[in-house]
Amino acid sequence: PALGGRAEVSKVRTGMLKAFVEGRFELGGAEGATRIVTDAGAEVDEDGSVIALRAVSVDGRSRAHLGGRSVPVGVLADLSEQLIAVHGQNDQLRLLRPAEQRAVIDRFAGEAVTESLERYRAVRDEWLAVVAELTERSTRSREMAQQADLLRHGLAEIDAVAPEPGEDTELTEQIKRLAAVDELRSAASAAQAAVSGSPDGDPDAPGAVGLIGEASRHLTGSEDAVLRELGPRLDEASVLLSEVGAELGSYLETLDADPALLEKVLARQADLKRLTRKYAADVDGVLAWADDARRRMSTMDTSEEALAELAKRRDELAVTLAEHALTLSEARVEAAAELAEAITAEMAGLAMGQAEIEITVERRTVDESDAHAVKVGGRLVHAGPDGVDDVELLLKAHNGAPPLPVHKAASGGELSRVMLAIEVVLAHATP
Repeated sequence: PALGGRAEVSKVRTGMLKAFVEGRFELGGAEGATRIVTDAGAEVDEDGSVIALRAVSVDGRSRAHLGGRSVPVGVLADLSEQLIAVHGQNDQLRLLRPAEQRAVIDRFAGEAVTESLERYRAVRDEWLAVVAELTERSTRSREMAQQADLLRHGLAEIDAVAPEPGEDTELTEQIKRLAAVDELRSAASAAQAAVSGSPDGDPDAPGAVGLIGEASRHLTGSEDAVLRELGPRLDEASVLLSEVGAELGSYLETLDADPALLEKVLARQADLKRLTRKYAADVDGVLAWADDARRRMSTMDTSEEALAELAKRRDELAVTLAEHALTLSEARVEAAAELAEAITAEMAGLAMGQAEIEITVERRTVDESDAHAVKVGGRLVHAGPDGVDDVELLLKAHNGAPPLPVHKAASGGELSRVMLAIEVVLAHATP
């Protein structure tokens, strides 16, 4: 119950109201356990340990406490998972799994294997990506060539028109203006006449500039100081109106400069609409399609040169991968010898003084049909996510006995003791 298991009322002694069980856990620097205790708000004793208490009453109610704090029962279960390993004969199933046996070596070796394995996996990921791309390009060369032709045709059509970003919007505005050129010319001419006067110099239509000039002359000739002070302000207005008149004149010259401009703009708009009907909703979308097409075409090169370059990269990565795999294997072999010796020594205290553990690290040999085959030490081996090694624990039950796989050489009880010895050794290696 102190480990977070089920609390049974039958454990309460007859005539008593409650049953208690208490345990002291040494955290030993285990980060997971420390975090559980901290999150629960429990108090850790000065020696780095914490007390867990479980109580069950005759009415079936159960209470759990950790470090003086009331906590859910699940907190005790989580803590026990971090700190306690309970061994029984059913645990022997773990030793039957090759991956578990390899994990034991890796855990014992620590950084010596962890760092090598990280480098191996990084190169392996890149190697697999190149192998997959080479396979795809080789097997789908005809299909990819057809797709490349379609993309190439589309790019040629877009490049021939050479649209500019936002050009369709600009052309729409320009067409609106050019379509109303007569109305615009009439409005601009009338405005220019009102500002600058009649183009033929008709004195009856002097325009705003002429009227302001006449008003300025009247004021300038006045003997009244107040009227004379208004003269410069009229001069400023005259200058501003003259500028407006000049701009209106330039605008009118632009309208008259190219009568065929509307036709040209409409033709350009038609070219852009052909592209937007086929590739995207607007010109910016067409340009985005072209960029994506160029990117896709860069991965569709099925020429002999491109395939040869990919094959060269694959082989280079395979060599690098083999080097990392060899380093990883050597680290495991060294750790295996040390671990086997430590487990053997630990079993002496578990009534297995005549037994001896051996740990083999062998590379899994395959043939060329294996998609993940790589040559290491002159042999083709399987490059799996955890390396190229198969690890096996062997047990010599007594002196003179041949080393056999541990699950074949040991009884269920002996397997449990082997696992206990392993856990003890690993606990010394890492919390």
